Amino acid sequence: MAGPDGKSLVGRTLYIPRMSYEGARAMAAAFQSAGFAAEPTPEGDAHTYELARRYTTGDECLPELVTLGDILKIAEQPGFAPEKTALMMPTSNGPCRFGQYRHLIAKVLNELGLGEVYLFSPTSADGYGSIGRGARQLVRTAWWAVVASDVLRKLLLKTRPYEVHPGSTDAAFSRALDCVCAALATPALSMAAHRRRVQEALEEARDMLRAVPVHRGSPKPLIGVVGEIFCRLNDFSNNQVIRRIEEFGGEVWVSDVAEWTWYTNEEERVRLRREGRRFSFAMLGNRLRQAVMRADEHALLRPFADELRGYEEPPHTKAILARSRPYLPAEAALGEMVLNVGKAIWYYEKGAAAVIDVSPFSCMNGIVSEAVYPRVSRDLGGFPIRTFYFDGIQDNLDRDLDIFMEAARNFMARRATAGASARSTSSSSAK
Repeated sequence: MAGPDGKSLVGRTLYIPRMSYEGARAMAAAFQSAGFAAEPTPEGDAHTYELARRYTTGDECLPELVTLGDILKIAEQPGFAPEKTALMMPTSNGPCRFGQYRHLIAKVLNELGLGEVYLFSPTSADGYGSIGRGARQLVRTAWWAVVASDVLRKLLLKTRPYEVHPGSTDAAFSRALDCVCAALATPALSMAAHRRRVQEALEEARDMLRAVPVHRGSPKPLIGVVGEIFCRLNDFSNNQVIRRIEEFGGEVWVSDVAEWTWYTNEEERVRLRREGRRFSFAMLGNRLRQAVMRADEHALLRPFADELRGYEEPPHTKAILARSRPYLPAEAALGEMVLNVGKAIWYYEKGAAAVIDVSPFSCMNGIVSEAVYPRVSRDLGGFPIRTFYFDGIQDNLDRDLDIFMEAARNFMARRATAGASARSTSSSSAK
């Protein structure tokens, strides 16, 4: 089946923007399971910016530049054929510039005579008809790819700061990702058999990362990372900020992709209720879809109960929105800004020493969140929260991170002292 422009994925290589490398690899594997050729876009570099800036005005946000530059890099490869190429490019409504990415990329490709490239935007509005036969199975496998890549990233970030042998965690993570992607890409299985295969691969991946020699010693400051979803997960866009935090002695817990998926599902339910469709087939479909997704998530994460203890995600989107409500109520604000504020408070409650918001320069979500962070920080006893904006030119990142990490260590020490004092007081009272 073809998309609304008459194009089809059949006979094309589908490129997945690497919002994170592991996420793009896993998503590509999900498409491979349905018989499509798929792979991540190339890693960003200086040439990515060079190409994108030839066709942009400076008003575009950083993820838009990176996405455009990477597809133009693909077009430079020997043997490139636009009629055999597709780019996964979702879209959205609302004020965020993300909704304009597809239009800009299409405009530039047309100007370059590359209009035959298929900008693939799967949507539930047409029952994912642009995917073709097996769409429902592929959508479910894609959800497994999201869950799997999120949990592997968690294990990577929990382990790497404590590794005994530098590079050993990255090596184990690479093998683990290969194992899980091979399972996701397995074709011609029933859904039940396919999920079991992915579960088994995740258990193998878990054991690979468990086997990395670590030395925990003194706990490191735990830094929660929120922000714009592409920028916080794409290492090139954020100038390797996660590794830099680790170099300054921190451990990172980054908001995952599943968080956004659950939020959009919740927003659909809110919209249906607002439209008076509480008892409708659309609402029934939403509830059934969420029930299947939740069951799959629980099954895939079951082997990681020990690893995720203390690093639990909120049980429901409403838990994040409830924490954000005093600062940014979900009825008046939308998207990443409410998630970022609520998740920052969640990180505080889980014992984090500080939170960094990673956003593209001039991002509306980052600006609105930054406006309320000082009040959140005061209400949480001076909990350090800082927004880091990225525009492809970061001259002072290390200096700013050095200062911020000192604030995180000081807050961690104050919190430990307060906890020890409270325990001492409690013990004295008991006597």
